[in-house]
Amino acid sequence: MIGFQIHTRTRAVSADTVKKFAAIPVANISDMMSRMTAGGARLRPMHDGTLLAGAAVTVRTRPGDNLMVHKALDIAQPGDVIVVDAGGDLTNAIIGEIMVAYAQTRKLAGIVINGAIRDAGTLRKGSFPVYAAGITHRGPYKDGPGEINCTIALDGMTIEPGDLILGDEDGLLSIPFDQVEAAYKAASDKHVVEEKMLADIAAGKFDTSWVDARLKALGCIM
Repeated sequence: MIGFQIHTRTRAVSADTVKKFAAIPVANISDMMSRMTAGGARLRPMHDGTLLAGAAVTVRTRPGDNLMVHKALDIAQPGDVIVVDAGGDLTNAIIGEIMVAYAQTRKLAGIVINGAIRDAGTLRKGSFPVYAAGITHRGPYKDGPGEINCTIALDGMTIEPGDLILGDEDGLLSIPFDQVEAAYKAASDKHVVEEKMLADIAAGKFDTSWVDARLKALGCIM
């Protein structure tokens, strides 16, 4: 049935790839992806801030319904991130404490909900990464339809099954499967540059001459 299917994921970023991205801020990676990729400002961490990194298992579900999310939890592999497009609707929570506890026993890396969660107090105290657009006490339905391991988009950020999902306190980022190595190299170099800038600031040697040069080039009268 169209719109009610479970697909097989055919590729996923490796555990080694996931691990090496953990030391790089999401902002550095975003800068090196031309600042054109973001999961939307509404998707915020609902946990204690522990970093999120893993391969995507994607879910598209009817707003307010979590039947296919339950199935995704069953078939995801350790280290995976369940990424759910629930339409951004905040009327009903898609997950809560029970499903997060189950995800932890499955050794998943985190859950992203383009929709609402509940049991927020408990989740905020925990280290299991959960990102969501909002909170409500109203529970979900379990009727479907929906799809697992399909292409989804969160606020314009397209995610394919197996893509790399990263999250920190600045928000979420998805790196396409075939771009992870290029993104890592560029972001690593960017991170080294920024660490040097911070060291220069601490030492009183920070060079801001570029500001006047930029203003002059733009025709600013000073």
